[in-house]
Amino acid sequence: MRRGLRLLSTLLVLGAAAPAAGFLWFAQRAAMPPDPPAAGAPGGEGAPEGPGAPGGIAVLTGGPDRVEAGLALLAARPGARLIISGTGRDATLSDLIRESGALESGLALASAPLAGRVTLGREAASTRGNAREVAAWSAETGLREITVVTAGFHMPRALLELRRALPGAALHPHPVAPFLARPVPMLREYAKLVGAALGLSRLIERRRPPAVPVPSAAAPPAGTAGATEISAR
Repeated sequence: MRRGLRLLSTLLVLGAAAPAAGFLWFAQRAAMPPDPPAAGAPGGEGAPEGPGAPGGIAVLTGGPDRVEAGLALLAARPGARLIISGTGRDATLSDLIRESGALESGLALASAPLAGRVTLGREAASTRGNAREVAAWSAETGLREITVVTAGFHMPRALLELRRALPGAALHPHPVAPFLARPVPMLREYAKLVGAALGLSRLIERRRPPAVPVPSAAAPPAGTAGATEISAR
């Protein structure tokens, strides 16, 4: 009897310690700033800048710093291509620049020549949707080495979903602020991460409603499925 109680107590302690340890790991990963430019291993953390920099950049929308960081990386990498995933159907590059604060940083002046290398992904409404959208863009462009830009606390789940959608691709995290959120959003994000790890994200994924058909003359130019190549306005 005593041995059984001791075993039960041990199991209860371990059951409580495992989620706490997982959350501490998650918080530590989220708080990590971007790695300095360095030679990156395949699928590794440090993405090099300059001639050897990854040719693909994927920004997962949800915060203004993400778009600004993605445009800055694109400006520094001649020949690279950028997808901004989850923008919504009516957004333009000018809208995103204005909302991101890039006007103050001077990036808006460079947006016109950069626009031909930018794709807006318009269908994603969740992190799993972002991964699917980036994977379609990767297949169309042939890019298999991609710098991923999102908030620090969102990066672990983003990489989990992207690695599922892009097996074998080299993904280089480039987290931006906020690295840590308030306690409740952090706990919510950790719960989503655990759910995604267990495969639950496919069961509860949010999707955008189907687009309302428009006359062919007004239809946007063709691009990646669910994405549109754009020009600055």
